[in-house]
Amino acid sequence: MTKFWKEHSKFATVEEMMLDSNAQELTQHELPEILSLLPSLAGSDVLELGAGIGRYTRHLIGRARHVTAVDFMEKFVEKNRKDNSHLGNAEFIQADVTKLDFAKHSFDVVFSNWLLMYLSDQELKSLADKFLMWLRPGGHLFFRESCFHQSGDCKRVFNPTLYRSPAYYNHLMTSVLQDESEKTEKKCYGFDMVVNKTVQTYVKMKNNQNQLCWLMQKVRRDVVQQHQGGFSTFQEFLDNQQYTRRGILRYEKMFGSGYVSTGGISTTKVRDTEYIGSYIFRGGIKKNFYFLKRYSLSIDFTFGVEVLGMDLSSNMVEIAMERAVKEKLPLVQFEVSDATKRKFPDSTFDVVYSRDTILHIRDKLDLFRKFYSWLKPGGKLLISDYCCGEKPWSPAFQDYVNQRGYILYTPQRYGQFLSEVGFSDVHSEDRTEQFIQVIKAELQRAGEMKEEFIQEFSQEDYDAVINGWAKKLQRCETGDQRWGLFYATKE
Repeated sequence: MTKFWKEHSKFATVEEMMLDSNAQELTQHELPEILSLLPSLAGSDVLELGAGIGRYTRHLIGRARHVTAVDFMEKFVEKNRKDNSHLGNAEFIQADVTKLDFAKHSFDVVFSNWLLMYLSDQELKSLADKFLMWLRPGGHLFFRESCFHQSGDCKRVFNPTLYRSPAYYNHLMTSVLQDESEKTEKKCYGFDMVVNKTVQTYVKMKNNQNQLCWLMQKVRRDVVQQHQGGFSTFQEFLDNQQYTRRGILRYEKMFGSGYVSTGGISTTKVRDTEYIGSYIFRGGIKKNFYFLKRYSLSIDFTFGVEVLGMDLSSNMVEIAMERAVKEKLPLVQFEVSDATKRKFPDSTFDVVYSRDTILHIRDKLDLFRKFYSWLKPGGKLLISDYCCGEKPWSPAFQDYVNQRGYILYTPQRYGQFLSEVGFSDVHSEDRTEQFIQVIKAELQRAGEMKEEFIQEFSQEDYDAVINGWAKKLQRCETGDQRWGLFYATKE
C-alpha cells in the first residue's frame, strides 16, 4: 500500500487523492452531499482517518470543537497542515492507522473517506474494534468506500485495493462488540446502522452505483436487549431470519414480482393510484417520495418522480438496487437505514409511504412526528400496517406477537396517533375483511402452483408458507389480528 500511494502522491493534488481526472468537479458536488449526512459536530471531538490533503479537514474544523487528522503519506499530511493548521483546533498526525492508539472514549465522531478498502480483512476487523473503544457512548462512525470495482479513471500499474461488497461492511460493523463493564454494572456496546447509501454525486455524474457511505452509532448492546432468535441487532434478525435473500425471493414468488407483502399488487393499488397517483398529476410530476417500505420498485412511479426507498434489511435494499440499475431508473435511490434514527430537513418530501413495516417500531408517535416534519405543506401520508383487535388477546396471538417482536395497536388508535402529531383529514380504515379474502385467494393460488414452487425452492419452503398463511387467516378471523389502511395530509 505504501508503494501504491507513493506512486499517487507525488504532487499532493486533489486529482491524486481521488485518483480521478475529474476530481475538481466531483469534489464540488460530493463535499456538501457527504457533509450533509454527518450528525451535528458542534462541541464534538472528531478523528479523521485517511485525511489526505485535507479535502474534508477544513470543513470538519469549521464545525467541530477539535479535529485530529491522520494520514500515512507524509506529502499529504504536510499539505493538509500547511493549508489548514491556521484554522486552529486541529492536530495533524502522520501514522499508519493500523498502529494508532488513543485512549478509550476520546472522540465523538470517527470520520474516514476511502480508507477501509486499503486494509486487509484482519486489519479492518482490528480497526473496527478500536473504533468502538475510541468512541464515546452515543458517538458516530462515518465511512465511505468504493465497492465491487474502482471508480476513478486514473491509470494504475498495480492496484492492491480491496473492493468489498456493502454486505461485508454491514455484517462486520454490526457484529463487533466492546465490553465496557464496570464493577457494579455490565455494559456492552456495538454499532447500530443509521444509514448506508450510495453517493449520489457518482450516480448522477458517472452513472456509478458503487460508491457507498455509512453512518453508524455506538449504542448499548446488552444481553437483555437481544432481539428475536438471540440476534444482537434488529437488522441481524431481519437479514438472517425474517428476510434472508432466499426468503425474500420466496415471498416474491407468492405475492408477485416486486412484492413481499400480502396481496401484492391487489392490496398495494387499493389507494396508491387513487390517492397518491391523482395527487402527482394534480400537482405536477416533479415530486419527491420517501418510502419506508419493502421493495419500492414495485410501484410504478417512474415518470419523472424522485423516489427514496429505504429498509433496515440490507438484503432487501441490495435486491432493490440491483433492479434499479437493471431497469435504468436514475431518479430512484435506495438506502439501508433506520427510520427512527434517520434525519432529513423539514419539508423535504411530497409523499411518505409505508407498507406493512411500522409494526416493528415501538415509538410510533415519534416516527409520525418525523414524517410530519419531513413532509411539505400539503404533503400526503399513506400507510398500511398490521394492527390488532381489542385486548385481551388469545394466548396464541400473544405468543405470536412476542415471538415476532411486533408493537401493535387497533386501527382506531393508529389513526389517533396521526391526529395527535398534527395531521389533518386523517382516515383510518379497518381493511381486515379484504385482507382475509386476499389470504384465501393466495392459499388457493399457492395450491395451483405447488409443483412449480417446490421445484424452484423446496417442499419445506412450501409447507412453511402454507402453514404461515393458514395461521394468519385464523388470527384475522378470530379478530385478534387486523389490517389497517391510513392516509392523511399535512396542512
